[in-house]
Amino acid sequence: MGTEAVRRLADEPVDHRFKGLPPDAERAKLTVGRLAAEKRDLYTGGFTTPVLTLDADALEHNLTALGTYAARHGLAFAPHGKTCMAPQLFQRQLDHGAWGITAAVPHQARVYRAFGIQRIFLANELVDPAALQWVAAELAADPGFRFVCYVDSVRGVQLMDRALQGQDQVVDVVVELGAGEGARTGARTDEDCRSVADAVAEAATLRLVGIAGYEAEVPGADPDSVHAYLRRLTSLAVEFDRAGRFAADLDEIVVSAGGSAWFDAVADVFAELPELSRPALRLLRSGAYVSHDHGWYTRLTPFNRVPEEGGLRPAFRLWTQVVSRPSPTQAFVNAGKRDIAYDLGLPEAELVRDALTGEERPATGVRVVKLSDQHAWLETDSADDVNVGDWVALGMSHPCTIFEKWPLIPVVAADGTVTDYVRTFF
Repeated sequence: MGTEAVRRLADEPVDHRFKGLPPDAERAKLTVGRLAAEKRDLYTGGFTTPVLTLDADALEHNLTALGTYAARHGLAFAPHGKTCMAPQLFQRQLDHGAWGITAAVPHQARVYRAFGIQRIFLANELVDPAALQWVAAELAADPGFRFVCYVDSVRGVQLMDRALQGQDQVVDVVVELGAGEGARTGARTDEDCRSVADAVAEAATLRLVGIAGYEAEVPGADPDSVHAYLRRLTSLAVEFDRAGRFAADLDEIVVSAGGSAWFDAVADVFAELPELSRPALRLLRSGAYVSHDHGWYTRLTPFNRVPEEGGLRPAFRLWTQVVSRPSPTQAFVNAGKRDIAYDLGLPEAELVRDALTGEERPATGVRVVKLSDQHAWLETDSADDVNVGDWVALGMSHPCTIFEKWPLIPVVAADGTVTDYVRTFF
């Protein structure tokens, strides 16, 4: 079902819903698949600005890099799908060896199921009765479907149990260990985790299958504190196993962590996990790697600490156009907060493409200093740095808030040929 549902995305008509795509494609009543088959040139094929693109080579490089990393370190991989919400990329992640896909909220899980995802790890406590009943119905309808979610409170367990009363299906849960006082979700102490596990044991509708957490939320995270937190997590898994807290009918015990900033620490600590009574599913959940970025994750990626293990490449480029040049030191391009990720820093000008010659050059002397709704304010060193009509490529931070602004994203080869389109569902 999954592959066929992804294939059907090519049958969607290209129309006004999709920013930046050629207007003549709608007039010609082209589908996404037919437009892709035309392999148009990004710069001369009728695309309008602003237009977000994904670099085809960087995308494949990143998918391979983390798939290889996880396999090398004996980690199962459930990349966080909230980053891209793109079924085509989910399929490629699975093709690169992913165990399943991580979600944060029920809507995301519903999108995953619509595209045939068979294993979903929901990294949140799920206490919405309607969503829980939907999960139970999905489990009943498809014996091959695997679903796991967090629990981090006794009350949450009680609410889940109440919502699932009368359902034949049992929902698998992992206790979330919080990363410390002032961190985000999760049971704060080991004793709190034990209390949550006891509550699960009393709920016939739930099954305790493991321990999980999110190490990036450790206050003042550094290598020592992150390793210490992850060792608390694995020690708790060992304790729970020896105490018989995990369900007796399990084939494997889930031990899960890992965002995009500390997966090297997860690999280190999970490699130290002692043998448990059943095989351990050491589950990594990094998501931002798929596109990487030009700022936040470029600075934070663990590959900076272990460059011999590989590396990631920024895949995004937002092409904008200079629409006003009111002074030698000021210019405006036609993309702003509606189009650009800006929650983790302003975008950076990467390239300038001359409107008359098509010549590309580095955006030397060009800086983004402010964003309006539909404009980026540029500061320039020289009157010759950019001219009206020039295309300016911006690099951005934080993939999660880039993808969400673009429902259909051209994938571009090194020579400028648009080879595919990635559909997102936010």
